[in-house]
Amino acid sequence: MFGAGDPNNPMGRLLGDLMKVLSPGPGSGGDGDTWFEAARTLAHGVATDGGPEENADPLVRMAFEELGRVAELHVTNATGISLSSGGSQLSFDAVGPGQWSFLALEAYRPTLQLMVEAQQQAAAAAPSPSTDLSDLDDPTGGLGGFLSQFALTLGPVLLGMQFGSAAGHLARRAFGQYALPLPWPESNTLVLVPANVAQFAEDWSLPLQEVQLWVCVRELTMHAVVTRPGVRAALLRLLGDAAAHAAASQRSFVDQLGDGLGDPNMLENVLQDPESLLADLVSPEQRNISNALTALTTAIGAYVDHVTTGIAASLTSSSAALNEAWYRYRVEDAKGEQAFAGLFGLDVGQAEVDRGAAFISGVVERAGEDALARLWADELDLPTPAEVDAPGLWLARIGLLD
Repeated sequence: MFGAGDPNNPMGRLLGDLMKVLSPGPGSGGDGDTWFEAARTLAHGVATDGGPEENADPLVRMAFEELGRVAELHVTNATGISLSSGGSQLSFDAVGPGQWSFLALEAYRPTLQLMVEAQQQAAAAAPSPSTDLSDLDDPTGGLGGFLSQFALTLGPVLLGMQFGSAAGHLARRAFGQYALPLPWPESNTLVLVPANVAQFAEDWSLPLQEVQLWVCVRELTMHAVVTRPGVRAALLRLLGDAAAHAAASQRSFVDQLGDGLGDPNMLENVLQDPESLLADLVSPEQRNISNALTALTTAIGAYVDHVTTGIAASLTSSSAALNEAWYRYRVEDAKGEQAFAGLFGLDVGQAEVDRGAAFISGVVERAGEDALARLWADELDLPTPAEVDAPGLWLARIGLLD
């Protein structure tokens, strides 16, 4: 047996080595991005089942380009929104699920970084215990203090792994970059995942080319909406607010967890009832932000579905089957979407899908198709959570209800 102060104690060496790996030291050149590398590694492994990923067939990309040109004309006519920015025509980039997971993590990195920084700040503020474990036999010091610091340091990496797992699972289902109604970095190139599109067509016995065209219509319609200046500004602001509040909760959680590892009684209580530690971490303001973000993305998603359905009805022979397959695809096995959306405080479950559809139907029934264009005309016209539940309120506020 090794003594508490024995320098050859393997527990001490193991924990010390882990701390060195996870905490870049002076002059190490560490940039604090260990969490992001952990996210990328896990995301790719989940997205590809740990196997190699072949490059997308250039012929498939070319097919999407041709279908995209057809879809763009119809989307522009249906939405009244020009899809060409500065005279540059939109193009498509075909990638595999693994590459999509990388691009998605990079796209949402600024928001995810806020959450990670909160945990890193908590770790930096914690006292640095001795790593010789000389107080190993003291339940409130020595090992407890070391594990406390270790938990705080490991937190960002575990958070990165959570991001990576969510991105990897979503990558297995995403048809394109707008798997969630959230903005990506501004670009004239849209990302598509042909393998997932083909799998969807096969699973639901749908004509592949019609599904490809439907995907082009949907992605282009989503792109038209979320790149509107007012819509993009509102989404980015709400995402930033949601991340900041989530970061505060993460920091509070890590602080309490670190304290718990130094207190055997608290640690035992947390292990027996983990929800007791999380119960008070979500503030009313955080819930309000989450509700506002969910309501806006719900309205966006429902509008995109409405436009896509109308265009598909005129361009495909299987629009009804496509609509049914898409609805069931989202509500029956959408754990990937729900996990990734949950990182931002979003709800994308069946209740929200149905809520959005009811909102769009309510607007059309009361004021006609033309009223939908007002949804994205100005940031001040965007519907509030209460208005998504009662479309008449929205119509009255913007002056479209007699």
